[in-house]
Amino acid sequence: MGPALVRVAVVGGGPGGLFLATLLRRANPSAEVTVFERNPAGDTFGFGVVFSDRTLAGIHAADPVLREALERHGRHWDEIEVRLKGERLRCAGNGMAAIARRTLLRLLADRAEEAGAEVRYATEVRLADLDGYDLVVAADGTGSTIRQELRGLGVELGESVETASAKFIWFGADYLFDGLTFVHQRGPHGVFAVHGYPISDEVSTFIVETDEASWRAAGLDRFDVGQPPGPSDLVSQAYLEELFAGQIDGGRLLGNNSRWGNFRTRRTSRWSTCTPRPVALLGDAVHTAHFSVGSGTKMAIEDAVALAAALTEHPGDLPGALAAYEAAAQPSVRAIQGSAGPSLSWWEHFGRYHDAFEPWQFGYHFLSRSITDARLSRRDPKFVAAAHRGWLRRHGAEPLRSELELAGVTLKGRVLTVTERLATEPDSGVEFALLAELPPGAGAGQRWGARVRAPDGEGSLAAALDQLASLVAAGPALVAVHGGTPLNRTLLCEQSRLRHGVPALLVVDQLDRDRAVTAVLSGRADLVGLSEAEEDNRGHHDQ
Repeated sequence: MGPALVRVAVVGGGPGGLFLATLLRRANPSAEVTVFERNPAGDTFGFGVVFSDRTLAGIHAADPVLREALERHGRHWDEIEVRLKGERLRCAGNGMAAIARRTLLRLLADRAEEAGAEVRYATEVRLADLDGYDLVVAADGTGSTIRQELRGLGVELGESVETASAKFIWFGADYLFDGLTFVHQRGPHGVFAVHGYPISDEVSTFIVETDEASWRAAGLDRFDVGQPPGPSDLVSQAYLEELFAGQIDGGRLLGNNSRWGNFRTRRTSRWSTCTPRPVALLGDAVHTAHFSVGSGTKMAIEDAVALAAALTEHPGDLPGALAAYEAAAQPSVRAIQGSAGPSLSWWEHFGRYHDAFEPWQFGYHFLSRSITDARLSRRDPKFVAAAHRGWLRRHGAEPLRSELELAGVTLKGRVLTVTERLATEPDSGVEFALLAELPPGAGAGQRWGARVRAPDGEGSLAAALDQLASLVAAGPALVAVHGGTPLNRTLLCEQSRLRHGVPALLVVDQLDRDRAVTAVLSGRADLVGLSEAEEDNRGHHDQ
C-alpha cells in the first residue's frame, strides 16, 4: 500500500469487510486497519451462506480461511433436488458448500484480529467520525449508511435499483436437507416455494418465495416491516411451518429477523470516490444479485481481494488504486448480475410454470434458466437424457424434429426461416405472414402470425404485453417475438403460449442449435426462427 496509506477504516463487519481487513494487514503489517461493526459480536441476521465449488479458487489463493472454514464446519453436496407434485428430481454436477453465517463471521473475525486488525463491535460510525483515516471502505450492506452520506454530499455513483415483484422471507429449519433443495407446493392460497440447504449438522437455511397475490390471500401481509430489525413474523412462520410440514418431517422453522421483503437488485457504475474524501465501496453496498444464484458473499469477498490487490500494486497512488479496483472487480459482478436476471425472473413467474409443466419439464425449465442443454448435460447427462425422454414420450421425436399443428397444416419440425414479413418452414414451404398490426378481416384459421418486438428495457415490458394481448385476440396461428433482450423475448413467448394459448416463435439472430433445443425442450417457445444463412445447416438440428 505504501507509506501514504497508513490508516484504513472498514465500515461493516460482514464477510467482505473482515476478509479485506486481513488482506490489508498482511500486505502491509505497519498499516492500521480498524473494522467498525454496528452489531454486537455474534449478533447476525440470516442463517447460512452458500458457495459453488467453481467460484472459490481466487478467494482461496488470497487466503485459505474460507476453504478451511467450509472443510471444518460446512456442509458439501453435488446434487440439486427439485420437489413438486409428489416427485423428486435430482441433477448432479452442481458442487456447492454452505456454512452458518455466524460461524463464518467468527472465523473471519478471528483471522482479521490474528493479522493485526482491530474489530470494534456495537459501534456505528459516520464519515464525520472517521476524519483521521486515509481511506474509508464502505462494506456496510444494502442499506449502507456511508453510501447514503455520499449521496447527500452530492457524490454521483451512478446507482440504479430494481425491485422484484416476488415476496421472500428467510428462516432456518431444524430439518436437514441433503443439499440445495427447491420445494414447490400449491396450498389453499397459492403457490409457495422453498430454497433449502444444510448449513450445519443441525440446521438448514429455509427461504420461502411467493407472489404477492398468494401472500395477501394467505393473510401474511400484516406484519409491520417498518419496525427496527429484530422481531420475526411469527404468523408467517406458523403458516409456512404447517404448509411445508410434509416436506420437513413436521420440523420447526427458526426465526431470526425473519420478515417478508422484495429483492432489490442494485447496480452502481462507480464504486469509489476521492472527493470530498477517499471512499471505496464493496459488496452489497454497491451491487446485489438474487440469492438464487448464491453469489452475494462470494462477490463481497472477491471485491475485497481486488481492492487489497489494487492498493498493494499502486503504493502512494490512491486514485490509481481505486480506478484499478473498479476495473478489476466490476466485470465479474456484471456477469453474475447478468446471469442472476433470468434466475430472478424465473422466481417471479414460478407459479405459472408449476401449473403448466409436468415435473420433468418443470425441473428442466428451472435448471436451464441460465444455461443451455449442452452445458446442463455436461453437469448431469442422465438428468438431461431423462428430460429428452419425457419429450419423446409426448411428441414422438426430438425437440426440433417434432411436428406441430398450426392453422390446419402440420409442420414437420420446430425450426422456421424468418424474414421481416414471413415465417417459412424450409422443408415444406409452408408460410405464415407476419403482421405487427391487425389487418382488416384477420381472424382465426388464417395462416398469419402476430409479430411482436420485445423491448430493450424492463420498463417497457408492460406495453409489449398489452400489444401481445391485443394481437392474439384476433386469432393468429402463432406469435413471433423478435428484438429486445433475450429475457424479454422469453417472457413474451411464455406469455403467448402459457397465458394466451397461442404457439410462440422465438426469433433470434444467429441462434445456435443448442439454444434452440433448450428453448423448445424447456417449454419457453414452441418454435425457433433462424436466419436463412443458418438454415444451410438445418440437417443438424439435434445432436
